[in-house]
Amino acid sequence: MKKIITTIMLLAVLSAFSFTEKDSISTFTFQRLAMMEDFDCDACGCSASGGSMGFSSMLNNNFVGLRYFKQNYTSRDGIFANSPWIDENFNTVQAWARIPVTEKIQISALVPYHFHERKLTAGTQNIEGLGDITVMGLYTVYETQKDSTFFTHKLNIGGGVKMPTGKFKEINNLGSINQSFQLGTGSWDFPLVSEYVIKHDNLGLNTTLNYIFKTKNSKNYQYGDQFNYAGTFFYLFDVNSFQIVPQAGLAGEVYKTNVQHGLDVPNTEGDILFGKFGMEAGKDRFSIGVNAMLPINQNLSNGNMEANYRWSINLNYTL
Repeated sequence: MKKIITTIMLLAVLSAFSFTEKDSISTFTFQRLAMMEDFDCDACGCSASGGSMGFSSMLNNNFVGLRYFKQNYTSRDGIFANSPWIDENFNTVQAWARIPVTEKIQISALVPYHFHERKLTAGTQNIEGLGDITVMGLYTVYETQKDSTFFTHKLNIGGGVKMPTGKFKEINNLGSINQSFQLGTGSWDFPLVSEYVIKHDNLGLNTTLNYIFKTKNSKNYQYGDQFNYAGTFFYLFDVNSFQIVPQAGLAGEVYKTNVQHGLDVPNTEGDILFGKFGMEAGKDRFSIGVNAMLPINQNLSNGNMEANYRWSINLNYTL
């Protein structure tokens, strides 16, 4: 399944620039740069919307698209200090969109399909299926043109809901350090988000803060609330209707302790800081993007789990 989906993504990317239809990307201006929003689900993204790799495109403010992203971790195969380390791969193919409702209101939607794998000492475990669908609304509360220092500013705030459309199975957590090897949390969760962008000519800085309130699922398991933050520098190169936007920055995630039947689950809290870098390229209605994240500092599950890398590739169509 993974090879088939990866092949489809690569073919889609290779064919993206065969289209010649002229549209808003060819008349792209810096006012249309979309804000990069971090929104993740637990340390390994059991129902991740992007693994903190972004919630929207830097080129297409209003779009529909397809994205594949991968997260790689190592964790203890068991709860003991001498338990062996195992390799875990979290893979997601995601349909995503950002659609305007009014001049100041946008709706974002994420529909993930997961296929995860971990190599236990007793054999390989695989799970596959629909993940948790997320719908969010964003409202522009403040926006300016160039001020006396030739900067532009934009502030968005919003919130939404993550629905328990992905299956949560207790057996996947038994004896496991990584409590996020699931297709979904099984709970209704509620993110609050904010994003601020300041720009000067072709250079800009995007900052995001968001907090995810998580509730108890039908199995009396509750993932801990999560706080995300990020800052990303970006620069626009626009030559003959072809746009390239390189970007680099930092992203952090902080997880509270999970709770089961009213008791804290040991070794489920943590925090991590990533370095992030990537690039998007656009022509006419189409754009492609590639992003990667590498850990700088981390303390996940009391040192019993380590993030190794995350990367993604996406293909978008401008509405």
